[in-house]
Amino acid sequence: MAIDRCVVLAGGTGGAKLAAGLQDVLGDGLAVVANTADDVEVLGIHVSPDPDLVTYWLSDQIDEQRGWGIRDDGFTVFDRLVELGAPDWFKLSDRDLATCIYRTSFVAEGGSFTAAQDQIASRLGARARVLPMSEQPVRTRVRTAEGWRGLQQYLVAERGEPAVEGVEVEGIADAQPTPEVLEAIAGAQAIVIGPSNPVISIGPILAIPGIRDAIAAAPAPVVAVSPYVAGRVVKGPTDAFMRALGRPTDAAGAASMYEGLLDGLVCDDGDPEPPPERPQSLVRPTLMDGQAGRRTLAVATLEFAESLAAPA
Repeated sequence: MAIDRCVVLAGGTGGAKLAAGLQDVLGDGLAVVANTADDVEVLGIHVSPDPDLVTYWLSDQIDEQRGWGIRDDGFTVFDRLVELGAPDWFKLSDRDLATCIYRTSFVAEGGSFTAAQDQIASRLGARARVLPMSEQPVRTRVRTAEGWRGLQQYLVAERGEPAVEGVEVEGIADAQPTPEVLEAIAGAQAIVIGPSNPVISIGPILAIPGIRDAIAAAPAPVVAVSPYVAGRVVKGPTDAFMRALGRPTDAAGAASMYEGLLDGLVCDDGDPEPPPERPQSLVRPTLMDGQAGRRTLAVATLEFAESLAAPA
């Protein structure tokens, strides 16, 4: 059975890059469930960093040098806002700002976040669907020695430098998975947990009441791709958050965040530590270098998932 319907859970760059590789293989057979606990309001505008990051990767508009925003975009509007007295810590380039303004207006006029993101993704040329994990607002907060602060303040304004002492997701108990997310999970032939930060990118998705149960009940095999390459994360503060939760900073630690869900784990062949005994592991190069590297890892992950599928 060749897999032609897949769901990938994604947050930051690693998951978004793998989603781009999976889209190359599956086209509109891919649905990406994107973390919205990173969302933030800036100057009255709703910014949804992870769904937009995924969308820009899928539409080949991402600025790979910065790792966020849109390639060859300027900051004319943002610079003028700062000149007028607006805060300068959360930068939005011009076309990225247009995306956020459109979303804010769409929802203010009665639309859903899911419909807004679907419109944004399709108009920008993505073939896969980008599904916000929930319509209800949830926000990750980080505790440091100076107290609690929003995740974007910690990551952007404070550059992720203070030691992480705790993490919580406000509003998570009252949030619900969208019907589109549940439908995609139930209908998938493979469910992939992308190599995004297990704590702040994937963790909030799985913490939405009902999503873990939906994944556990789905007939599709569930495969996670470790965010560790040669024993290190390629980008981002994954280690700081894993240590804050008392988890090992390796593939086994990442897998422990998904205990009870996984049928398989994809690990990098350069990791200094062996993969965990369970679940079954595929050990191979996982660095996604360029479009060819993203597609190659996507194909290997899908083939691994297919090998784990229960016989029809």
